[in-house]
Amino acid sequence: MKYNKVLNIEKGRAICYSGFREGQQPGGLSPSYEEVKEDLLILQGNWKYLRLYDCDEHAEMVLNVIKNEKLDFKVMLGAYIIAEMNNFGCPWETHIFSEEELVKNKLVNEQRIEKLIHLADEYDDIIFSLSAGNEACVDWTDHYVPVKSVINYVKQIKKSAKQPVTFCENYVPWLDKLKELVDVVDFISIHTYPVWEYKNIHDALEYTKQNYYAIANKYPDKLVVITEAGWATNSNGRGIDPTNVSEEFQKIYYNDLMNWNTEDDILTFVFEAFDEPWKGSDEEYEPEKHWGLYYVDRTPKLVMK
Repeated sequence: MKYNKVLNIEKGRAICYSGFREGQQPGGLSPSYEEVKEDLLILQGNWKYLRLYDCDEHAEMVLNVIKNEKLDFKVMLGAYIIAEMNNFGCPWETHIFSEEELVKNKLVNEQRIEKLIHLADEYDDIIFSLSAGNEACVDWTDHYVPVKSVINYVKQIKKSAKQPVTFCENYVPWLDKLKELVDVVDFISIHTYPVWEYKNIHDALEYTKQNYYAIANKYPDKLVVITEAGWATNSNGRGIDPTNVSEEFQKIYYNDLMNWNTEDDILTFVFEAFDEPWKGSDEEYEPEKHWGLYYVDRTPKLVMK
């Protein structure tokens, strides 16, 4: 299914963008206008489409900069919904939410969905699609939201916004758990990370293809977009073998991915633009911090040189 027809956009390259730098993080200090402008000028020319995870202060700043500076970007905007149930299967989350906390979380989610709808209307010339959440249904998530709740959020967005609506999730739940959601979304958004699943660089692209076509063949009447795919450049050994990540491997995977996307007409948001030092543990080589095609100081890694 041709993505440019379903999403009403031109063909182009796409990337996940989060601009938080040293000392900044979601819920804390946010990037300034000039910092966001610097980032977007770096990305302009290589990428046409940006994916933003939440309708927070940072996302508003990004949309504002694109509008004011008349930059050539279109945006997939998400609402980052948080836990509405405890997920005792999450391997790293130790906090158990009280019933009171879960009730408050649901109110937060409803507010975020409303904010998403508001921004979709305010920036309708920039925002081309909307996501009702990110990795909230997969077995290992630390912010678990029941599928029925996600379905209701999608329906709520579709009722009030004119952009196509999706939900961004690891490919596995789409195989079975999210069947009811498939009927509601305008297109399916999957995440695929061969390196997290212990694949080496030689098997990486083939594994990504397997992930993609497992979903695309199961739901032939739905467009499937890859909203995250990438390769880390460092690891402390937890979850990813340090010998399996490097700038050289990132470059190989990125180039293979882009060539396949062009050949098979697939929209893929590369994960991700810049390293994010706020993520994960305090360890320097925590893999969550090292997925950027650029370092946190905005200098390019090998793939972008």
